[in-house]
Amino acid sequence: MNKVITISRQYASGGRMMGKLIAEHYGIPFYDNDIITIAAKESGFSEKMFEKAEDKAHNSLIYSIAMGMNVFGAQGYSQDVVNIDDKVFLAQSSVIRRVAEEGPCVIIGRCADYVLKDICDSVNIFCHADINQRIKRAIEVYGMSHAKAEENVLKVDKKRANYYNYHSDRKWGRADNYHLSIRTDPLGIEKSAEIVIGYIDSIGKAKDEN
Repeated sequence: MNKVITISRQYASGGRMMGKLIAEHYGIPFYDNDIITIAAKESGFSEKMFEKAEDKAHNSLIYSIAMGMNVFGAQGYSQDVVNIDDKVFLAQSSVIRRVAEEGPCVIIGRCADYVLKDICDSVNIFCHADINQRIKRAIEVYGMSHAKAEENVLKVDKKRANYYNYHSDRKWGRADNYHLSIRTDPLGIEKSAEIVIGYIDSIGKAKDEN
């Protein structure tokens, strides 16, 4: 299998659960909010600051800095030119790169596909689903009202898109940013996870043959 699997996902598409099933199948670490917890502990920033940074993302050239420096301003960059939200992102990126270097794992969200694009051999997955099915899942899994579920689906998708577009030179959800884009609602999350596992295994076999 490939060293690292990153999963970006629309809200309530089941991407997190799919990632967990994939990690369990391979017996490898699964990172979601753990990235924030580790980054907060190491950087001294509170976990709340990481959450707020996601809410405030717009457009930036910070990706060019993030790919070449750590949170403490390596490679000649002054901390003065990087605002607090970007420092939070850099702290998070540092953790993502380190856990990827430590060994095979599954990483959910956090622009991991972009952060790792030049440093490791990863398989990047985008998980999506029909909006009505996602609203239904938000109601059933998260216990929201229909109105709240619909609001959250749209709001969180927008937040994730802004965050990804802000910290990279790519557009969130574009198929050409990922190795595989999979729609989960026709087959369900477990079957979708099986398909992704088959795809990952096929990539590994193709590389072995070459």
